[in-house]
Amino acid sequence: RPGAFDYYVLSLSWSPSYCARAGRNADPLQCRAAKPYRFIVHGLWPQYERGYPDFCEGFGPRDPSYETVRDMLDIMPSRGLVRHQWRKHGSCSGLSPDRYFDLTRKAFAKIRIPAAFRDIRSGSRMDADAVETAFRLANPGLRDNAMAVSCEHDRLSEVRICLTRDLEFRSCRSVDRRGCRQKQIHVPAPR
Repeated sequence: RPGAFDYYVLSLSWSPSYCARAGRNADPLQCRAAKPYRFIVHGLWPQYERGYPDFCEGFGPRDPSYETVRDMLDIMPSRGLVRHQWRKHGSCSGLSPDRYFDLTRKAFAKIRIPAAFRDIRSGSRMDADAVETAFRLANPGLRDNAMAVSCEHDRLSEVRICLTRDLEFRSCRSVDRRGCRQKQIHVPAPR
């Protein structure tokens, strides 16, 4: 049922990893931008304590408006990603597309990206725990059990941060347990 969930996960995708993985199939808006992206919003996902709802039927429009999609491109630089996130996750939020994406923007604005990721100029290797530590130190109140670092093919993929419905940090063992198990991960540089 739309709106019946326990908390949110804000998923921040490391854009250079997506661009490298997708290659020629990557969204050009995201991967061929004049100013390369670093962390972008992958999505704001309603969650149950165990599992999550998705593709909720019968609530709101199938797609957000053209204006709503356009207004999200600075933090979600892919029209397809914005539309997909609404269909899969936003439709379960119990909010209209405009309110859901406003909340997504507020959640993203709440997170301080650590300086180490704002200033990366060349690729590096990093301990997955060091990524969590950097986010924890940059965001007072964020604890290790309220986030998870995801990796794919030896690359940093995402940082997932658990938030209450009021966008306060909260623990989330089910998300934390699914974090990256590799010791060293590659953090590709923006291009």
